[in-house]
Amino acid sequence: MKVKVDTISPVAGKTKSQHRSSCPVSISLEIFGDRWSLLIIRDLMVRGFRTFKQFQESGEGIASNILADRLQRLGASGIIAAELDERDTRRLNYRLTEKGIDLAPVLLELLIWGARHEQTGAAGAAIETMAQNREQALAEVRRRWQQRDPTPLLPKPALRPRQG
Repeated sequence: MKVKVDTISPVAGKTKSQHRSSCPVSISLEIFGDRWSLLIIRDLMVRGFRTFKQFQESGEGIASNILADRLQRLGASGIIAAELDERDTRRLNYRLTEKGIDLAPVLLELLIWGARHEQTGAAGAAIETMAQNREQALAEVRRRWQQRDPTPLLPKPALRPRQG
């Protein structure tokens, strides 16, 4: 039995029509354009993460207050939803909504671009295969989302020492 819980309330004083401009790019960046939000979306979509603890231990170094804030914002924007864990109803699992999974093409292009133009820990062969078979890669992301399959899409990257 799946129990859906709406624990993520809208951002106070912010309605859907209150944006800085009417530009679709500007509106999109207001919603998910910071580093942490995109990494949470990546972890849900590509790594199969579901819990606060998994996001916190992802290796990115996100502070718990920032993580809680971004989960709240993504929920208020309708990109993710929180559900009670079936095995332990004291815990929440996060899941992309239809609106969130529609970001898959954007994330795939960022993944490909970053791997092609920067030194990354991503497996080059896996990224090139995805680049050459974009539709197939996107179909697999959507399948995993529909079937609630948490199997990571890509192998875990090698940890690199933090700079600076």
